[in-house]
Amino acid sequence: MTASLQKDRQSARIAIVERHIQFENEHDLEGVLSTFGENAQYDDEPWDEHYKGRNGVRLFYQQLMSALPDLEIDIQRRHVADEAVLVEVLIRGTHLGAWRGLPATGRRIQFPLCGVYTFDSDDHLVGERIYYDRGTVLKQLGVFHEPGTVLGQISTLVAHPITIARALGRNLRQYFPGRRRT
Repeated sequence: MTASLQKDRQSARIAIVERHIQFENEHDLEGVLSTFGENAQYDDEPWDEHYKGRNGVRLFYQQLMSALPDLEIDIQRRHVADEAVLVEVLIRGTHLGAWRGLPATGRRIQFPLCGVYTFDSDDHLVGERIYYDRGTVLKQLGVFHEPGTVLGQISTLVAHPITIARALGRNLRQYFPGRRRT
């Protein structure tokens, strides 16, 4: 492929990603879906969830737009490779609808996310794969607390009594060495 043709292809791919994110910011579900080709796929890696086909991708976006009706995606950086476009974005929104079994909390969230976009032969999106720290999101929604905080210690004790008992047992063995299991 000539350098000129490669540059044209990269420009087309950047344009489709930017249009895709614009549709997300406009909460235009049909517009978002129009940026995907026939073999659409959406991968939410922090949750190990994979949505296949246009109907799967539609389901992902319906859930997202319902949970964060004021969703805003702010592009921080863009990286272009031969086979993909990567974007670093800042996600903002208010949790006003159910999401992943969690009822609306009314809380604002803001977190960094990295998106990897891949393309079909017509330079439509074939896939979007996202990476972010779900612990940060859950903390902002009020359902996760760092283990070093009082609330975190209480949550850990309540949610994981067997794990805590095993950890205490291991710690006690160092103070009371004696018979060890063989």
